[in-house]
Amino acid sequence: MTFDLKTAIKYLIMFLIGMGILYLAFRGQDLFKIWQEIKTAKLYYVAISSFSAWLAYVLRALRWQMLYRSIHYEVGFSTAYHAVMIGYLANLALPRFGEIVRCSAIHKTTKVPIFASLGTVITERLFDVLVLLLGGLALFIFQYDLVSNFLQNIIYHHIEEKLKQINYRWLLILGSFLISIIGILIYILRRKVGKKFLRIFVSLRQGFGSYSKMKRKRKFLLYTIGIWSLYLLSMYLCFSALAVTKNMPIDAAFTALIFSGFAMAAPVQGGIGVFHWMVGQSLVLYSISFKDGLAYATIIHSSQVLIILVLGSISLFRMIASHKKELGTHH
Repeated sequence: MTFDLKTAIKYLIMFLIGMGILYLAFRGQDLFKIWQEIKTAKLYYVAISSFSAWLAYVLRALRWQMLYRSIHYEVGFSTAYHAVMIGYLANLALPRFGEIVRCSAIHKTTKVPIFASLGTVITERLFDVLVLLLGGLALFIFQYDLVSNFLQNIIYHHIEEKLKQINYRWLLILGSFLISIIGILIYILRRKVGKKFLRIFVSLRQGFGSYSKMKRKRKFLLYTIGIWSLYLLSMYLCFSALAVTKNMPIDAAFTALIFSGFAMAAPVQGGIGVFHWMVGQSLVLYSISFKDGLAYATIIHSSQVLIILVLGSISLFRMIASHKKELGTHH
């Protein structure tokens, strides 16, 4: 992946958007009271909440390993785990960049084609999206009053106000221009990189076919359920860290999980800002003040970022050392 000035500006803009949302989320709130709330958090519950999230990362590595085996690539658990953690670390710097970084890490250590790896990553992400959508549907069905209130009072009115400000003529012109540019780029790429494009397509198709070729699909699905169950447990356990949220029910944790899942899909580094706002709003639905919801969101987000920074850095150094050792044996 080339990293030029345009790319740097694009990611800087995304980061600034995230910081802007973070500012809007905390604007008008008593920051001193939020900080006092955070200071009273019981670290034991924060620690076991973080441990649950880490176990989910372990299951991600095991699940990813299954996809590789189904297309006849032998990737060890340790390699898959370290690549997953490095990917999360990279996502803190650049949104979605982690998926490419972890595929690159696998390629350097096992020589698996990057686009075959990318195909497996997209495959597992599709299952995560499916779980998130099913969770959202379940939330809408079983918590209809709460969710419809949020959609009506928070989302709909906000979007309605923004739509009134849009100049649709310019939007149509801009959309037509972008579609034309994309069409021209695809045409140029196909002409210039014909055979290379074909090789990339074959590798991607191999990765996409990893689930269909898998013999133990039930185990893969159990890993997927386990991952999301551990995320839910992490959200629930963190409730006990604060006095204002310690009596919150499991369905509140489920609502916060679904809201946070959609927040993390936003193209912002580590979901910063969007995560805080969405999780804070999810707890408002359960009569928790937005201020206290932000305190909770800050604690769980910060604890998971800390885990990724520490364990992701360890994984990065381990893989660099392993790669250098491998290069040394070849010379």
